[in-house]
Amino acid sequence: MNRQAVISTEPVRHDVSLLTEQDVYLFKEGNHYRLYEKLGAHVMNVDGVAGVLFAVWAPNARHVSVIGDFNGWNKHIHHLAPRWDSSGIWEGFIAGLNPGDLYKYHIVSNHNGYEVEKIDPFARLYEVPPRSASMVWDRDYAWQDGAWMLSRKEKNSLDAPMSVYEVHLSSWRRVPEEGHRSLSYVELADQLVSYVKWMGFTHVEFLPVMEHPFGGSWGYQTLGYFAPTSRHGTPEEMKLLVDRLHQEGIGVILDWVPSHFPSDAHGLAYFDGTYMFEHMDPKRGYHPEWKSYIFNFGRHEVRSFLLSSAMFWLEQFHVDGLRVDAVASMLYLDYARKEGEWIPNQYGGKEDIEAIGFMRKLNESVYGEHPDVQTIAEESTAWPMVSRPAYAGGLGFGMKWNMGWMHDTLDYFAHEPIHRKYHHDQLTFSIWYAFHENFVLPLSHDEVVHGKGSLIRRMPGDDWQKFANLRALFGYMWAHPGKKLLFMGGDIGQWDEWNHDASVQWHLNEWPPHQGVQRWLKDLNAVYRNEPSLYQVDFDNHGFEWVDFHDWESSVITFLRRGKNPDDMMLVVCNLTPVPRHNYMVGVPRGGYWRELLNSDATIYWGSGMGNMGGVEAAPVSAQGRYHSLSLTLPPLSVMYFKPV
Repeated sequence: MNRQAVISTEPVRHDVSLLTEQDVYLFKEGNHYRLYEKLGAHVMNVDGVAGVLFAVWAPNARHVSVIGDFNGWNKHIHHLAPRWDSSGIWEGFIAGLNPGDLYKYHIVSNHNGYEVEKIDPFARLYEVPPRSASMVWDRDYAWQDGAWMLSRKEKNSLDAPMSVYEVHLSSWRRVPEEGHRSLSYVELADQLVSYVKWMGFTHVEFLPVMEHPFGGSWGYQTLGYFAPTSRHGTPEEMKLLVDRLHQEGIGVILDWVPSHFPSDAHGLAYFDGTYMFEHMDPKRGYHPEWKSYIFNFGRHEVRSFLLSSAMFWLEQFHVDGLRVDAVASMLYLDYARKEGEWIPNQYGGKEDIEAIGFMRKLNESVYGEHPDVQTIAEESTAWPMVSRPAYAGGLGFGMKWNMGWMHDTLDYFAHEPIHRKYHHDQLTFSIWYAFHENFVLPLSHDEVVHGKGSLIRRMPGDDWQKFANLRALFGYMWAHPGKKLLFMGGDIGQWDEWNHDASVQWHLNEWPPHQGVQRWLKDLNAVYRNEPSLYQVDFDNHGFEWVDFHDWESSVITFLRRGKNPDDMMLVVCNLTPVPRHNYMVGVPRGGYWRELLNSDATIYWGSGMGNMGGVEAAPVSAQGRYHSLSLTLPPLSVMYFKPV
């Protein structure tokens, strides 16, 4: 970016501010939702003079100055001044600065004279890591997604289809001709958008795009809570990516990490020489598993910071949802800690009351301001009412990842089919709790890293059986109550587990079995989006009805999905052994013709081609307590969908 050769010695004006008394009051009360409009670096004209107004919160600083290319990184030239209102905010207007100028804050602490150079926590853009300076940035973007924004309440509602493609932007696709570099936001706006549309996913979810110093953290060690990573381009180019997705009718969910932040010296940790964003006591303020700092959710200014970050992405980047990472680590004071390594709450319990209060406040604020979006919790414990309103005693999230379903299902499919009858409950137990929360069924990035292997590698049998099992897994998942999420690579049956430094193995699509998995998912998405029975009533037991879950000996389950209209129904038949079954009787609630909409064993998916010739006429023969039944051929390792015509 721009680097000025001339050293600026312009005096700093201290009589300019964007902050009102009301702003300071809300900030200190923990109720300011848009601090990004007030703090940080803002390009503006003052009395006809162009420059930049800086404002930073550093309540325990003795001196704060702005250093950068424009003053030769000299800490003695451009000093900020503390506000008169004891808010801890330092301000100053420097004339002659421009967008693209690099800067940091030089802070001298009241605590032992500690000196440090820090990023701007509210910067909109940073240098490309490993460089770490903040960048003055002020660019307009002309959004073209008005039609989506007007209709997205319907598209993001709990009774809408939600089939989410989870993506790590740096490794979705790379350019081998150019040193295997990652795609830019602009390139992704063409290539990723066209692919997601072609596959029929309703939403994408990006692993954290917020700026982070270490690429190996996949973005989960966030420092720039108001800046998309510069690895792929500018904020406006990131907005272009979101805009293009919206124009094609695809929603955008961002992973967001309010639980912890990294310890890098230029970041938020020990910001003004004191524990400002984090707790002072490491038993509360340091995360032993991730070697990072935990936000002090009880500090009002920190709550305003995090609430403003959430609103920033919803409002400035038009995103449709926030998936909140590591909620369990926020709920429990003893998370990842041994006896004696944590501090009980005031009642002697292990619940983090301040974090619980923050999450309720977050969700009330988000839904109060933007009722057409969703918040989604990654919560791995049995904490009750995660996706129930705060006023009813819940945490207030719109949805929650169903980690129990994920673990049981992957464990079940990993068993050799001959042993599955002894683990039948792993397939059926999820329905007992499926409606306790508003669940998303996740097959996420976490399930294909750290030696777990790819999804296809976890399937038993020879290659044919592995692919048949994977197709059956997806068919069962898309029919099960709950919204769907699949991490990239699973959509083509990638053999290797995910490597954040490499591309998805797209070359595998030269081979029919991988093409078959991709085609199966594409067709699953198409049927899912077009059939209300598969998505309208995901979070209520009226949308699901067992036909038979007792046939453990054959490892066969059959169930019905229903929409809000009683006539909208889908019969799902899963045969999870490689043994074909002929004349298999399945009870159905009505007579007439039942069309075979999907069959994972079809030859176009690299299956064996067994099936029911497109459909079956229901006979007036009772089965499973119903007056009509279908006599079906069940292909090996298959899932089939039938719809009454």
